[in-house]
Amino acid sequence: MLASNGQRPSVFRGLLDRFREHPLARVGPGLITGVADDDPSGIATYSQAGAQFGFGMLWTMPLAFPLMAAVQLMCATLGRVTGKGLAANIKSAFPPVVLYCVVFLLLVANTLNIAADVAAMGECAELVTGIDRHLMTAIFVFATLLLQIFVPYHRYVVFLKWLTLVLFAYAAVLFTVHVPWGQVALRTVWPRFTFNAQAAAVVVGVFGTTISPYLFFWQASEEVEDMQAKQNGLPLVRDSSAAPSELRRIRWDTWSGMLYSDLTAWFIMLATAVTLHASGVTSIDTAAQAASALRPVAGEFAYLLFSVGILGVGMIGVPVLAGSGAYALSEAMNWKEGLERKVPDAAGFYGIIAVSVLLALVLQYSPISPMKALFASAVINGVVAVPLIVVIIVLVSKRSVMGPYTASRPVRVLGWIATVVMAAAALAMFIRALWQ
Repeated sequence: MLASNGQRPSVFRGLLDRFREHPLARVGPGLITGVADDDPSGIATYSQAGAQFGFGMLWTMPLAFPLMAAVQLMCATLGRVTGKGLAANIKSAFPPVVLYCVVFLLLVANTLNIAADVAAMGECAELVTGIDRHLMTAIFVFATLLLQIFVPYHRYVVFLKWLTLVLFAYAAVLFTVHVPWGQVALRTVWPRFTFNAQAAAVVVGVFGTTISPYLFFWQASEEVEDMQAKQNGLPLVRDSSAAPSELRRIRWDTWSGMLYSDLTAWFIMLATAVTLHASGVTSIDTAAQAASALRPVAGEFAYLLFSVGILGVGMIGVPVLAGSGAYALSEAMNWKEGLERKVPDAAGFYGIIAVSVLLALVLQYSPISPMKALFASAVINGVVAVPLIVVIIVLVSKRSVMGPYTASRPVRVLGWIATVVMAAAALAMFIRALWQ
């Protein structure tokens, strides 16, 4: 059968239309932000927590959930209410030095984090396919780069949302092994472990991975992207009629997205606790090493599930890391930005994405260890997160910025608690860095 224009209908277009009509495709930026939080470097951190301490670190996830959700909710609301990304709001309310310091450190941390993520993806792909890790790393880098540059965001994001389903792989691993659920439930709400230097380092790593500055910039900017994609889309400060439904959507989207992220991290800790820790494997440096260690302990199926999860979240995490830095610098420099724009219309924006990802690829061939790059990015993120959360709380508390849609007191209280937790984490990271 021919279409009305005389051409055969595209199978790809029909499949894409079906994806767009699915309820999952209508979920907002919170879902992708949450999944990007569980990137390969995050998986390595959660795997180490489970392998080294067994059930002893499960309590960190219930504690982290409301804190990460509150911070991300403030960022998403800020973007939708003002119609501007986080960097643009900082620029209008604070001295330029604050903005440029934050953006510079964000770009450095993101590039190092991308390097660690793509290295883990390459290693994991080599384990599964036998193809050289450096070649697989290059393939992943160019695949993510080409998708961001040449595929419009409204099409690209549909596949990203479907890709979030790979996180179920970590829950599926638990069906391959015996789990003492009673003990698991107890340790999730009542921790028992010896608090020493090793335990402090893991706690720092978990919170540093869970509450990351690049997610703040990404979710605020994606709310702006989604607003601009709507017909007659306006900031809520200029269109109060849309406020009730939009703010309700943002709350549901952000809390559910962060819950999905938090549960996945909990599943990863639990999976490695009941497999690796139980069999005496207590040291994990990379996500790929965790996947490899699962093979003799939990079997081929668990190993493949874990590996697929690493590759899937990497395909989400890398674009979010690169994109968040591009949004931040573009807003700081007054460049045109947005994944819906064509390359000639936003050359600076796409240039930042390309440079970040390609620099990360170059690091694979340098003497710099991916794990050292990851630790350096964690330290920088810890430094940036504390003042940045304070700035966010100040912004969402101002009626001059938010109009009648200032953040509620419970959300602001959770934000201040997150600030204290991240300040303690940053201090611990500095102490650890000095002693290394």
